[in-house]
Amino acid sequence: MKINILFIITSCMIISQAHAQIKKVDEIKKSLETTNKDTVAWMHGGVLNAGINEGFLHNWAAGGEIASLTLNGVFHGYLNYLHHRNVWSNNLDLNYGLNYAYSTGFLPHKTDDRIDFTSKYGIRYDSSKNIFFTGLFNFKSQFTKGYDYTRSHWDSAAVSNFFSPAYFTTAIGMEYRKGSDVSLFLSPLAGRLTMASKFYTSQSDQGAFGVPKNKTAYYQFGAYFSGRYQASLSKKVVYKARLDLYSDYLAKDTKDSTGKVIKKDSPANISMLLDNFVSWKISKYLNLTFGLTLAYDNNIPYTKTPTPHYWP
Repeated sequence: MKINILFIITSCMIISQAHAQIKKVDEIKKSLETTNKDTVAWMHGGVLNAGINEGFLHNWAAGGEIASLTLNGVFHGYLNYLHHRNVWSNNLDLNYGLNYAYSTGFLPHKTDDRIDFTSKYGIRYDSSKNIFFTGLFNFKSQFTKGYDYTRSHWDSAAVSNFFSPAYFTTAIGMEYRKGSDVSLFLSPLAGRLTMASKFYTSQSDQGAFGVPKNKTAYYQFGAYFSGRYQASLSKKVVYKARLDLYSDYLAKDTKDSTGKVIKKDSPANISMLLDNFVSWKISKYLNLTFGLTLAYDNNIPYTKTPTPHYWP
């Protein structure tokens, strides 16, 4: 009987110590989200959402799509390594969505398509400050072919594809960082490489995606800003925001062989990407998400949507 009692007491002590250690680790990780501590640690996390929406209407007086199906997936993940005054942070954003409808013969129409990876390495020059000397690498592209669905025969030719375009940005600058919740990076020395297949750049005198006609690459050199912000609005609601700005020092008007200006450009035409993402954890297995993305790039020409026809 004594042996059993001692065994139970020892087990309770081990379990209590394990819970204490787990709680301590969680507290450290939580504090690292808002402060910069001199420590050695890996931090990782993310949000994964997959959604399915199906609709079916038959003899519905208000009208509508007879049958439709929408599939979408979103992933926002991060992996950070802290080593005393050094910080290596990695962020990966993936978005993809498809819509199938009876009226289009259930041919898939893309509603979202994005690959966005950022890796930064920073050295904290003063242990009492939140300023880092940082180098940055960013890659953007898409998964599959993209089409202009306003065209009558839209499936006859794609307007984009994986690695067409592909954007590579490298930059060196200063970063204000407060844990993993706030990051403001500014670089006056930033290079950007845009790549695309000749299939797309040969379609017009302007080329495509900023890449000149019949070329496969276009290099830019300028200034770059990238800001990220994350906040827990409550225990179940998380808000994330991101703002990227790029100005090309070398930007100038594009002219054809006769000297006619076919595209106006200057360093004042700043490329912009603004992301907003809200995740609300309703239950253990159910999340509600809301995303808003705004983008501007002078290298992507504006195409006016055809005026719709209204029937009596």
